[in-house]
Amino acid sequence: MTEHLLQANGVELCVESFGAKTDPAILLIGGGASSMDWWHEDFCARLAEGHHVIRYDLRDTGRSVSYPAGEPGYTHADLAEDAIGILDALGIERAHLVAISMGAGIAQRAVIEHPERVSALTLMSTSPGGPGGEDNGLPPMSPKVAAYFSAEGPGPDTSTKDGLFEAFLLGERAFAGELGIDEVELRRLSDRIFDRTTDVAASLYNHFAADGGGDIRDRLAEIKAPTLVLHGTKDPLFPKEHGEALAREIPGARLVLLEGVGHQVPPRQVWDVVVREILALER
Repeated sequence: MTEHLLQANGVELCVESFGAKTDPAILLIGGGASSMDWWHEDFCARLAEGHHVIRYDLRDTGRSVSYPAGEPGYTHADLAEDAIGILDALGIERAHLVAISMGAGIAQRAVIEHPERVSALTLMSTSPGGPGGEDNGLPPMSPKVAAYFSAEGPGPDTSTKDGLFEAFLLGERAFAGELGIDEVELRRLSDRIFDRTTDVAASLYNHFAADGGGDIRDRLAEIKAPTLVLHGTKDPLFPKEHGEALAREIPGARLVLLEGVGHQVPPRQVWDVVVREILALER
């Protein structure tokens, strides 16, 4: 396991790898405001049995390039090019992209723009059209999540470790499903993220301030890579109909519903299913 900085797509990004570099590659792409740390080391190690697994800090997270809070110097299209740039920097011709939430939107764009670089595609907790509404025919977020987004007031002071943990806990309570929250693990994760992050404020806000790069829903039919859609049955941001629609709109995609899972990195209770399904796509 190694963590290091590299130049990719003209910027400095922090990456960490697991497994033999000669094995087929899996690139993990995190969600909005999420450093590589959200992909648990044990989860990465399980995928790395026979594969070269790479996780990385998106721009404005962890040790990767950071911009002033509220002033992201990039678009989501740039974030998609970063994923390809990492493959270039590591000398990897093709990789299985495994991505979640906003990261899965990045992966959709990457495979559409660079189909020759993607051997397979796993999309978790995401949507073909973003938050639901009348404009896209998809169900809206739950009232609980809507209240979380519309909450007034300053919120926790994320310039401290305790404040960042409180912010993460509020988010997990809003987005998690029925399997509960491991607060001890969340505290460990929060403290690690605090210690590794150049600018916590930028990491929490800049991805959502960046230009989305335009809708690509009408191009999903172009995706030819074998595709797996993993979606929680209790996702409060993108109800399961979003996953069902995504699987219909990508030719040949396989949908696997994760019982009781919300809008979250797969909890340990479903790792057996998630790892099995991801690796099955490789065969």
